[in-house]
Amino acid sequence: MADTAAPRFVPVADHALLVEFGTVIDDAVTDRVHALDRTLAAAPFAGLRETVPAFVNLLIDFDPLATDHATVEAAVRDRLARPAIAARPAATHVVEVCYDAELAPDLGAVAEQTGLTTDGVIAAHLSGRYRVGMFGFAPGYAYMSGTPAEIRLPRKTAPVRGVPAGQVIIAGAQCIVTTLEMPAGWWRIGRSPTRILRDDPDRPFLFDAGDIVTMRRIDRAAYDRAMAAHHG
Repeated sequence: MADTAAPRFVPVADHALLVEFGTVIDDAVTDRVHALDRTLAAAPFAGLRETVPAFVNLLIDFDPLATDHATVEAAVRDRLARPAIAARPAATHVVEVCYDAELAPDLGAVAEQTGLTTDGVIAAHLSGRYRVGMFGFAPGYAYMSGTPAEIRLPRKTAPVRGVPAGQVIIAGAQCIVTTLEMPAGWWRIGRSPTRILRDDPDRPFLFDAGDIVTMRRIDRAAYDRAMAAHHG
């Protein structure tokens, strides 16, 4: 059940305030985070520098020479009391995924740990309706909630080096399509040719927070053709 308690205000250093709306990832809690983010964008207070939304909280960065924690908290409480600004309609995106064994090195391990067949893991992953909750860790890393319960596993005990861009990884209720080669401790169950990072300075990422993502299976030949087209 969603956490509907009053938000908690936590000072961070001398220049930021964390507004916490809950402790568990839940779409209703994330909606409250995004609603405050929209309100502050439309009605900023003096000294506001940046807001950083996450699944359950909003980090508000401010100029400590212009304001302080108490004043910022009062300004945020004032904005929270105002009518909410309607969210834009969420866009829906389709991400193509190839589950070829070479591109999905943890697929068998996920099947073993969940008691499913590899086809069962794939079917479960394809059945998910994923929602972009936040960006973090690396450019374009869209943290999506919605991984079906039957394939949820905790993170690995140790990260793997050299996880390539386009790797589809899961941990807990979350799913990410990686955008850069980096270490990762999540389960690698597929690879996508869908480009998340874009050559557009005004819109550098395919997704926006709040967008819906579904997965579509492609075979290895289709994956190879798509990758060749990207590099052609």
